[in-house]
Amino acid sequence: MYRYLASLTAGKTAQLTIHCLLLIPMQSLKKITLLLLLPPYFLTAMTQQKDQQAIRDVEQREVEALLKADTLTLFEQIWSPSLIVNNPANIVVDRQQIAALMKAGKIDYAAFERIIEKISIIGNTAIVMGREELKPEGVTDHAGKVVIRRFTNIWMKHKDNWRLVGRQATIASIQ
Repeated sequence: MYRYLASLTAGKTAQLTIHCLLLIPMQSLKKITLLLLLPPYFLTAMTQQKDQQAIRDVEQREVEALLKADTLTLFEQIWSPSLIVNNPANIVVDRQQIAALMKAGKIDYAAFERIIEKISIIGNTAIVMGREELKPEGVTDHAGKVVIRRFTNIWMKHKDNWRLVGRQATIASIQ
């Protein structure tokens, strides 16, 4: 069933415009509306999954770089120039201070495992929370023991790269 609407447009010449409206039952209209609204939801969900996997990957790359003391990867690819950390010694440090601690051997690990419990992505920011189990060595505090820490990492996406901008780590136990 069709409904025709006619309107007369004023101008140099009179023009009759006919609009054809298809009468759609309400139940079908709801289905069409749902189909129009779902693609953005699925697109958002797929983007969230992609970003969460990218965060998991960069978190693992950071752990590997820390174990290797690979400062080039940490400074050029992972850590933001504006990185700020509330470290396990309860001292707030920036990237340059972290570099000095690494050079002095105060950030040196024989083993390091990061267990991610939750990733929340809000726009171009990702918040990661979980625990870390590590075994410091050398002159690092608690060398030779197993240290369990709780952590929060804050990542920001710049262009297509996630960079660590903030971190907080607290020692939960030393074994």
